[in-house]
Amino acid sequence: MPRIPALPTHPIILGALLILLGEALLGIMGGIIKHLSTDLSTQQVVFFRNIAGLIMLLPILMKTGLSELKTKRFHWHLMRALVGLSAMYCYFFVLARMPLAEAFLVKLTSPFFMPLIAYIWLKESIGPNTRWAIVIGFIGVAFILRPGTDSVSYFAIIGLIGAALAALAKVTIRKMGNTESSVAIVFYFGLISAIISAPPAFYAWQDVPDHAWGWILLMGAVATLGQLALTRAYRTAPTGKIGVYVYSSVIYGALMGWLFWGEVPLWTTWLGSGFIIAAGLINIRKPAKKTFKNAKRS
Repeated sequence: MPRIPALPTHPIILGALLILLGEALLGIMGGIIKHLSTDLSTQQVVFFRNIAGLIMLLPILMKTGLSELKTKRFHWHLMRALVGLSAMYCYFFVLARMPLAEAFLVKLTSPFFMPLIAYIWLKESIGPNTRWAIVIGFIGVAFILRPGTDSVSYFAIIGLIGAALAALAKVTIRKMGNTESSVAIVFYFGLISAIISAPPAFYAWQDVPDHAWGWILLMGAVATLGQLALTRAYRTAPTGKIGVYVYSSVIYGALMGWLFWGEVPLWTTWLGSGFIIAAGLINIRKPAKKTFKNAKRS
């Protein structure tokens, strides 16, 4: 009799639910950023995001203590902050100007840049699955960019630059992950980013409406809770089992864009999303191990 596949274990179910929750919260953050961008400059939104993130981190610091912030690699923290902040500017810029679903899709290309950066910088090899994922993923990007047409999305190109910068920031984290705590990495990123983003914010300052302050605080809260949910998810279950659920962000983006801004994704966007999601599934899939069985001779 054929074996009946075992039901998913509880950690996998919990991990999947946490990713769905985390992506929903980050999707809400994206919607809030798009909403705030009607009254505030991109520079202001980036600055407020960093300040709000630092405020949300204070309770964690009070619990863990300042000893978690000791570091001998401040130069790596500085590099990560500069690159990550640049990626944030790009992402927030396109969120204000592109349909949410497309902005989320472009952000999801970041994992395809990471193996290329790690290969050049860390000399890490690129497996066959990852190579195929990179090719298929960028075919999907081509459908979203729509090259050769009058409607080519230059905003999506800025988003791609941001995705590449975000990938570089993540590889930098891997470079210093052996000696630096997660709290230190998050804290120094928030602190340095808040300091660096302050002058551009004040240069491009616009009057902040009274109703915007509540949205700013909510942006910081959902961003922090979303990151915590995703961190807990990847500690609960293997990435290969639950990683596919990150693509739920495209559904959240399409739904919010349609409900609040009347955005209807083009057919090329849906086709491109299919390629990108397929590439993501290939990328997280472990290569099959070859097994050899000795045939019994009668």
